[in-house]
Amino acid sequence: MADVTAPAQRPSYVRNWAYVLRTTNPPEGHVDPVSRWLVLTRAAVLPMTITAALVAGLLAWWLQPHDVSVGWWLLASGGIVLAHVANNLMNDLFDLEVGTDSAQYPRALYAPHPVLSGMITRRGLGLAALAVNVVDLAILVVLTLVRGWPIVGFALGGFLLSAAYTAPPLRLKKHGLGEPTVLVVWGPLMVCGTYYAATGHLPWEIVAASFPYALLCTTVLMGKHIDKIPWDAPDGTHTLPVVLGERTARRVTQGMCVAFYALVVALVAARALPVPSLLVLLAIPRLVPVWRALDEPRPEQPPKGWPIWPLWFAGLAFAHTRRAGALFVLGLLLGVVIGF
Repeated sequence: MADVTAPAQRPSYVRNWAYVLRTTNPPEGHVDPVSRWLVLTRAAVLPMTITAALVAGLLAWWLQPHDVSVGWWLLASGGIVLAHVANNLMNDLFDLEVGTDSAQYPRALYAPHPVLSGMITRRGLGLAALAVNVVDLAILVVLTLVRGWPIVGFALGGFLLSAAYTAPPLRLKKHGLGEPTVLVVWGPLMVCGTYYAATGHLPWEIVAASFPYALLCTTVLMGKHIDKIPWDAPDGTHTLPVVLGERTARRVTQGMCVAFYALVVALVAARALPVPSLLVLLAIPRLVPVWRALDEPRPEQPPKGWPIWPLWFAGLAFAHTRRAGALFVLGLLLGVVIGF
């Protein structure tokens, strides 16, 4: 008698990768090499940096279209994405070395910690961070030869702040300086640095225009650190929400969200952003659940299907940032097309 048993469904690698990018967690069952590295590098949050690169490039095409080098913009964009990857790897390494990360700390609860989960050794994690930084250094050398020494300032500033975020002796995160660091890195350093690499110029409009999206990225970190107050405060990790207190930190996060929209409107009025940038106002409905959550007690249990518990505010802020960032990019693109 013929075997009519249906063959086992083969794993879909694309489905696996999409799952990791959506949840930061590996898929159930066999973890293919690509999924493994997407988890190790926390690739789910890399779209924030890709968006910053798109903001820089579109601003360049809008303001100085005849000076834009697509090749150098692409190289600089790859450089800041790799810098984000290196930062994620180094943060996990340094937080483990100083004893912050443990099996009971949120980093190992909302997603597998690279070393604590056994996905990679400490040495392997360190070598991976070194390899990414070496590639980034090569990009830095090329862009410096083309655009000059200001590129070194942008890149070195980003590297030092990223490393000092968790690494001794500064450990900026531990002293309430991690959030301002994100504002500076995702704003003036990433956006302005990528713009300068693309054009060789840096008008005042771009410095000002680098801040709205950086505010959004900072709200994600504020949400994450509000989530981690029960662990950070007893441990002596004085993130800004620990320093301010949870109630004030929630209000500050709400204020940053409002400041994003207000700043976009002000910059459009000042002609530092194209008029279609006002499309970001369509993201306000996605802000509503974030605002309400920041006004309400944190749930005791995660909603069904929530993938990154015990993070709560961070996930909501990330969803808002993703929507508002996408509309910001779309608005800039329309500004390039129509010219105002």
